[in-house]
Amino acid sequence: MINFEYTRAGTIKAASEARQKDAASQFIAGGTNLVDLMKKGILAPQRLIDINGLPLKEIKTDAKGISIGALVPNSVAAENDAVKKQFPLLSMALNAGASAQLRNMATVGGNIMQRTRCSYFYDINLPCNKRKPGSGCSAIGGYNRMHAIFGASNQCIAVHPSDMCVALAALDATIHISNAKGEKKIPFADFHRLPGTSPELDNNLQPGELINYVSIPANSYNKSYYLKIRDRLSYAFALVSVAVALEVKDGRISKAAIAMGGVAHKPWRLTAVEQFLIGKTPDATVFQEAGQMAMQGATTYEHNAYKVKLGKAAIIEALTKATR
Repeated sequence: MINFEYTRAGTIKAASEARQKDAASQFIAGGTNLVDLMKKGILAPQRLIDINGLPLKEIKTDAKGISIGALVPNSVAAENDAVKKQFPLLSMALNAGASAQLRNMATVGGNIMQRTRCSYFYDINLPCNKRKPGSGCSAIGGYNRMHAIFGASNQCIAVHPSDMCVALAALDATIHISNAKGEKKIPFADFHRLPGTSPELDNNLQPGELINYVSIPANSYNKSYYLKIRDRLSYAFALVSVAVALEVKDGRISKAAIAMGGVAHKPWRLTAVEQFLIGKTPDATVFQEAGQMAMQGATTYEHNAYKVKLGKAAIIEALTKATR
């Protein structure tokens, strides 16, 4: 790692202003992703702005829903009584991520901002458009077993690594942001980007902007399940994951929210499948159709065609377990 300056921000406004004035700076909280990127030589910030002292560690609930501060550790959010009772899908997704030690350090805001774990992105000796725009995508012709089957481009086929974000996408969360001019909010579905021709841009956060908290609206879902399929149980990123939240009334599905992870550059919301499920009886035949529909439009590469079959099976299993 290169030498860098270190400062602590005393206020949210001061943090935003400091970041906006210095393009070579980075915010740091838990550092579970940023420090890795610095060690690998992928990022080399000249200044780290420590935001751990900012008042962004609260979890608040009211009739409208819940808000979770950007500096709340993943482990705290996962075990919060209100989260477990009102938004069990989020608790399940958080507990599926990384290891207990990392969940103790990683923050909600950092989880939202984490970068892909594509091995070619992490190898500075190989071309990567995300790391160095215009250099090429080594994954397209390389070993792409972990890579995207939806929303990719000829510039990048990396996937988003977060479990938490898949649940937040399904739950229609909103990200609340501050900058030097004030505050704004972005629907979660619009925060992360598909690669297109600018794969180096992971999200729509602007320079100097800081995530303050994420809010989730109250809902009437009474069936939830988060399924993560991975190569090993401990500390592995998803090959495919599925977040399911359903409202089942009088033996029929009256409301549905489904998102997938491990298949795209951002959490992948399955709106067509959700609409298909409404009014249906939750049974094996319906779930088979839902799984088939979920994989329509998938584009595979040499080593990841298995994800189509796996994705269908994962949708079926997640829906089945949610409704047991």
